[in-house]
Amino acid sequence: MKVGIVGASFARAAYLPALRHVDGAEVVALASGRLESAQSAAAEFGVPAAYDDWQEMLNKHQLDLVLIATPTDLHAPITLAALDKGAHVLCEKPTAMDVNEATAMLDKAEALGRLHMIDHELRFNPNRAKVAAMIANGDLGDIRHVNIANIGASWANPSARPKGDWWSLAEHGGGRLGANGSHQVDMLRWWLGPVASVVGQALTVIPDRLDKATGEPWTATADDLSYFTLQMQSGALAQVFMSGVAANNIGNLTQVFGSRGTILLDNDDEKLMFAKAGGSFEDITAADPNAALPGVSKGVWNVSVVDALRELSGAINEGRKLRAGATFFDGLANQRVLDAVKQSTTARAWVDLPAERN
Repeated sequence: MKVGIVGASFARAAYLPALRHVDGAEVVALASGRLESAQSAAAEFGVPAAYDDWQEMLNKHQLDLVLIATPTDLHAPITLAALDKGAHVLCEKPTAMDVNEATAMLDKAEALGRLHMIDHELRFNPNRAKVAAMIANGDLGDIRHVNIANIGASWANPSARPKGDWWSLAEHGGGRLGANGSHQVDMLRWWLGPVASVVGQALTVIPDRLDKATGEPWTATADDLSYFTLQMQSGALAQVFMSGVAANNIGNLTQVFGSRGTILLDNDDEKLMFAKAGGSFEDITAADPNAALPGVSKGVWNVSVVDALRELSGAINEGRKLRAGATFFDGLANQRVLDAVKQSTTARAWVDLPAERN
């Protein structure tokens, strides 16, 4: 299976180490906006071809699978081109710049019969899969509400980021809502089912910034603080609060409250705690065996990519549909929620969502 990658940073951290543990996968080309980044990652992992033009890479190689880890505004163009070239596609989150792009990606992949996945890799994390199974099995009873907080300091210092940092620019699809909110929305939909209504805000708390090397002033346009409440079709409420402008890193905390029990999950130590109604919390953490694989980078995000790529490559090799993971159908549904948060920011009101496609 010939694999091409667009985006050197996440390729080096996650894709390339993981692909060493995926049977039959051969990375033949890597592209990045900066040629030196592509060449450096390619040299480190023995990839024979490196480019600073993703279109040139697609034109020069017959690829079975293309992995896309670029700024969000490039997701749809690269995905559509890769599909046209005959490749299956894994695209990073958030899916696209808006619902229109996400719809185009899904429609083309389905029309051409290609496999498609959005890299919500936490669907392959044993602890989160355990929560999904416990909810489905009724161990927590009826889910009444979920609280998720993701608090960090990476945007807190006005001079912490370089001028032109795409994560801070709305025109490139940056911001906390897409970077972290997309993962939270996907997890909540996975656990609880479709979203009925959305209310929230995506805000730029510190727009006036200074280049961390030169001190040159520049303006951030993407959200550095976002929060939203989801009314699920099941009746459950889910609240998500994400900030990159806190003075201290608090991390990611998830709390799931059901009629028969409660779940607590902390990203820092990856401990999964469960208490039956009226009882004490017990540690039910599930270890991920992929964390011990040689060369795989530390951290739940990087480790979970291993099984995501194994499932996708297995489906390609076996000529079957995906059995697990987020598809472009999920990507479109997630995108509707993100777009609704932006709409709610302007309207200062709840936004009702249409029924999900499937």
